[in-house]
Amino acid sequence: MKSPIGNVVVAALAAAFLLPAGCQDKQETALINVSYDPTRELYKDLSATFSKAYLQTSGHKVTINNSHGGSGAQARAVLGGLKADLVTLALASDIETLEDRGFVKPGWQSRFPSNSSPYTSSIVFLVRKGNPKGIKDWKDLIRPDVAVITPNPKTSGGARWNFLAAWGSVTQTGGDEKAAADFVQKLYARVPVLDTGARGSTTSFVQKKLGDVLLAWENEAFLALKEEGGDQLQAVYPDITILAEPPVAIVDKVVDQKGTRAVTEEFVKYLYTDEAQEIIARWGYRPVDGKALERHKDTLPPFKKMFTIKEVAGSWREAQKKFFADGGVFDQVYHPQ
Repeated sequence: MKSPIGNVVVAALAAAFLLPAGCQDKQETALINVSYDPTRELYKDLSATFSKAYLQTSGHKVTINNSHGGSGAQARAVLGGLKADLVTLALASDIETLEDRGFVKPGWQSRFPSNSSPYTSSIVFLVRKGNPKGIKDWKDLIRPDVAVITPNPKTSGGARWNFLAAWGSVTQTGGDEKAAADFVQKLYARVPVLDTGARGSTTSFVQKKLGDVLLAWENEAFLALKEEGGDQLQAVYPDITILAEPPVAIVDKVVDQKGTRAVTEEFVKYLYTDEAQEIIARWGYRPVDGKALERHKDTLPPFKKMFTIKEVAGSWREAQKKFFADGGVFDQVYHPQ
């Protein structure tokens, strides 16, 4: 069921482009970037710095309007009419959905460096100050005295990374899939509420003070520690976790209609520049540029052990079908009380 808020956002943003591209001011371009939940601050910063630099070098004014929400819901919004010039979503399968419907051309993931991912992230734990429950690794999350906060994998890309990180914590350390299914079933039995997106879960944990541990994007934990009340929290890095590669893609169907392909490509290329990679690191994401990452090793320390989506599920298409489609593993193990 579509969210009423989502419908309003789609209508409001789509209305900006009712005029054909030829009728728009040639000296000013407005782009729409459809992104996932936690990237609000990141893309606000990147959009402003790109617009300033582009104006100085080209004399052309560019405004980037950023839309945020659960990654899967955002992909559906584009399918429903939101005129996104580009999508910067949490997982490749959401962009593959757009590819399957003809919005994004095949081969999109090889168009830009690092599988079209200008940064990486991972899943960490956020706990109360002093870690009163002594949470150190994945096995601690299924203890009966621990309440876990994580969003809904049906609506949130970050939640799917959380699920696969938990699953892989078993299968990548010697356990079989039966043991992994048993583990995630016990974990989700410890979840009192499933928010629709990662930012909603952060709000539930930090502001509403629900739960003992938040499964979070590293960048969400990074931000929460800097926000008001962050001195009452601390991050815990588990012994093993998943490498998350949130990708970007140009929405070919839209940019060709609007005549915005060239400037959209310039924005994506900008994400790989030294300036953008530094901004990415400052917001708690891991830049793909090794030098930028090294400069921030104090706030973005190396992980002990990581595994990839390929190792845990083969591909995002396979993961989507096996774990998150109707009747998949998540539906089999999650039994809301």
